[in-house]
Amino acid sequence: MLRILLGAQLRRLREARGISTEQAGYEIRGSHSKISRMELGRVGFKERDVSDLLTLYGVQAPEERAPLLELAKEANTPGWWHRYGDVLPSWFEVYLGLEEAASLLRTYELQFVPGLLQTEDYAHAVVRLGYSDASDEEVERRVQLRTDRQRRFTSPGAPTLWAVLDEAVVRRPLGGRDVMRRQLEHLIAMSELPNVTLQIVPFGAGGHAAAGGPFTILRFAEPGLSDVVYLEQLTSALYLDKPTDVDTYMRAMNNLCITAARPDDTARLLTGILKDL
Repeated sequence: MLRILLGAQLRRLREARGISTEQAGYEIRGSHSKISRMELGRVGFKERDVSDLLTLYGVQAPEERAPLLELAKEANTPGWWHRYGDVLPSWFEVYLGLEEAASLLRTYELQFVPGLLQTEDYAHAVVRLGYSDASDEEVERRVQLRTDRQRRFTSPGAPTLWAVLDEAVVRRPLGGRDVMRRQLEHLIAMSELPNVTLQIVPFGAGGHAAAGGPFTILRFAEPGLSDVVYLEQLTSALYLDKPTDVDTYMRAMNNLCITAARPDDTARLLTGILKDL
């Protein structure tokens, strides 16, 4: 994500000066295709290359160069989740980078409580269900990864999380009734945080626009970065950023929020379900 951000800033600087990718490539002893890959965030950055490009683009003031050079250094540093590489598929590492950089996440789930809102016991049950052959150590590491992801959302300056859950999610006693009771109590507590909005789509709502499956929309504070739609599958994931695709999912999400019960009804609905357990 940092490479994408830096690449977008370099592209804006280049275009503002009317410099072609061929000219920029020549300056760093590379090709125009290398510049294109850099601007798309698809390759790593050498600080020397970034420094030479900034000079070419007329960025001379130290106070303007320093943040971009520091960004180049950080973009080449593995994220905190790198230590979980033994249990992380490469396609999910991409998502973690996006999640870490996002200022707003809007997610819809119809089977499980989202990972960012799971209790430890509930997370154990989900991991055991998806990785039935995993060792106890691997299960613990996967659960710890979810716990580490959650910390950012209860820290100062936390991003906004807006989750819409199908009623089936909160009625299915995954892990047993005691585990589910604690999970529902946790959802009630999380819904009271200022940066968390939680809505439930009741069974009585009938069909709705997102009947196809769960998805997450990630939005970033940095100007010039498009929203990304994340669709997870059993063995891979899709990342959509074309405006037409994003607009379609955004409309579906907005319709879900209209169909779902109001956020201020969430605690009452979950308390009622708790009484039935």
